Amino acid sequence: MQKNDTTKGTLSQIPSGVWVLGGVSLLMDISSEMTHSLLPLFMVTTLGAGTLAVGLIEGLAESTALIVKVFSGVLSDYLGKRKTLAVCGYALGALTKPLFAVATTLGLVLSARLLDRVGKGIRGAPRDALVADITPANLRGAAFGLRQALDTVGAFLGPLLAVCLMLLWANDFRAVFWVAVIPGALAVLLLFFGLHEPERRQSATRSNPIRRENLKRLGGAYWWVVGIGAVFTLARFSEAFLVLRALQGGTPIALVPLVMMVMNMVYAVTAYPFGKLSDRMSHKKLLACGLLVLLVADLVLAANNRPGFVLVGVALWGVHLGMTQGLLAAMVAHTVPTDLRGTAYGFFNLVGGVAMLVASVLAGFLWDRFGASVTFYVGAVFCAVALVGIVWKGMPAKV
Repeated sequence: MQKNDTTKGTLSQIPSGVWVLGGVSLLMDISSEMTHSLLPLFMVTTLGAGTLAVGLIEGLAESTALIVKVFSGVLSDYLGKRKTLAVCGYALGALTKPLFAVATTLGLVLSARLLDRVGKGIRGAPRDALVADITPANLRGAAFGLRQALDTVGAFLGPLLAVCLMLLWANDFRAVFWVAVIPGALAVLLLFFGLHEPERRQSATRSNPIRRENLKRLGGAYWWVVGIGAVFTLARFSEAFLVLRALQGGTPIALVPLVMMVMNMVYAVTAYPFGKLSDRMSHKKLLACGLLVLLVADLVLAANNRPGFVLVGVALWGVHLGMTQGLLAAMVAHTVPTDLRGTAYGFFNLVGGVAMLVASVLAGFLWDRFGASVTFYVGAVFCAVALVGIVWKGMPAKV
């Protein structure tokens, strides 16, 4: 089990580059969540989309982001340059924001959403590899937790700003989407001018990271992390369904983004403490506890759609994310060679992308055919299966 009982990660010990990457994530998430917290409502109420269409669009978008990470991760290992790819990914995400403001059809929304997520995919694996590159091994859980916490502060502020602007501008979706362009542009500028990428040793001849002999170096412990990450994704479908559950319970349209605000506030508060804790305790226990929290969240959301129940459910959803997302990222770094980190994060997210697409489309189908409660009950079943797998089958010692 990878843990360190003698060294405690503190905020002052975390490299400044992690803070810069966290600030970039914060700004881009303000931009993205201002859009994404309203997008399901925009599609349903303005463009007349059905729930299955929302699930398909969200599933395709999120899985696209995760799948593209494979190629950007491999490329960052091959070139030995991660910052350039990250800047390109953030820039593409910023450039797609105006498309949501002018969209009049689901086709344009889908195109904008896919391009936006391609940008996320391009930046994701190189950014995570950068965090691992610049952080000592005994602080990686804390560093990933901090970056995720700052990212999630942005995901909290985005819906909050969206709510305020929707109330101020009488539910004018398009005006809010235009405002979202500003923090996206600031994120690109901060990354470009604020981060210095560390030098990496390069061999005279570059080696293809996805050659068979290199993939064998990733090892069984890494592929175990990949598999368990995919199961987590199956158990946790697109967060768009949390927004729709709140709308179903009678929450006014202008206030529905508060659902995402609550989830992200809890996520932001818990990500760093749990990331720091993961540097010192059993990863197996923390993963199991995270799944248990998600299972309870699904049961609460399935039981009732009244605002109080929905808020409790999404808060627990946020706790689960805080417990597991930084931990899984740190586990990937612990199990792979330094020169294959980008590739490792890429494949980790490729498998997660396929799982996200399957989970979101299945959730949309179940919601349309059998109702919201069945959707969340099925999510709880996936949680239970994953929990049994972790407790009974265990995990490799290297993890």
